[in-house]
Amino acid sequence: MGTRQITTALLERSIAALDWMVKRRGESRLPEHLVTGMSGEDAAFFELRRKGYIVVARRWSAGNLPGDLDLIAWHGELLCFVEVKTRTARDMTPAESAVDRHKQHVLRRLGRAYLRRSPQAEAPATRFDVMSVYLVPGEERAIVHFENAFGWSS
Repeated sequence: MGTRQITTALLERSIAALDWMVKRRGESRLPEHLVTGMSGEDAAFFELRRKGYIVVARRWSAGNLPGDLDLIAWHGELLCFVEVKTRTARDMTPAESAVDRHKQHVLRRLGRAYLRRSPQAEAPATRFDVMSVYLVPGEERAIVHFENAFGWSS
């Protein structure tokens, strides 16, 4: 295991321990579905780091547009906008199915806003990914990464 993987694993365990302490003390004032979503985003963040991605933004918002981009990461020369969907149960519909046409439209608008604010003279190659995170009690965490899940046009 390389130094980067060890560092990532230690960071992930540290954050999990801190989250557990906050929950145990009852200090989480967020609704449970938001806590679940944030836990899924944390898991996706560390999964991307393990894969060698460089995450440059989390929960990025344009301010004037609704929604946010869960994760923005570089994979080599490719800029990836990553939408994370988290579930605590495996039911009939997979988590990634929540990224419907409307959600894709919102993510495209946010992606364009992010690129307009980029200091680079030329826009980098980009893609939209979706990560489904399953945090089912009593089961090992499962993450499915759909690279290039949808494109710039509908």
